[in-house]
Amino acid sequence: MAMKDYSDEFKADAVALYESTPGATYKDIAADLGINRATLREWVLRDRDRRGIAPTDARRGGQASARGGQPAVSADPDERIRRLEARVAELEASERKLATERDILRKAAKYFAGETNW
Repeated sequence: MAMKDYSDEFKADAVALYESTPGATYKDIAADLGINRATLREWVLRDRDRRGIAPTDARRGGQASARGGQPAVSADPDERIRRLEARVAELEASERKLATERDILRKAAKYFAGETNW
């Protein structure tokens, strides 16, 4: 099987998508982008090495949110503020993921539109 040559921009976008998606796996993101899982992993590790981030430091401070239903109302206002701040952080991460996916799709559409010779 022939090796594909991906642009640096595509690689950077793929790494950004992986890094901005809490709880994502290499397998999930690679499948979404149509690339090999090991290829994405290599790109992410190279990017982290370039930025000086140890592989064990990545993805620390994961999310602990209750998605299964409404959490019980707490009488403690500080606890409520902490939950709301966690929810805001979760929504901001989701927004970043969606914006990155949108940008990748726009670039792909632009690329394929320019390649079409009908």
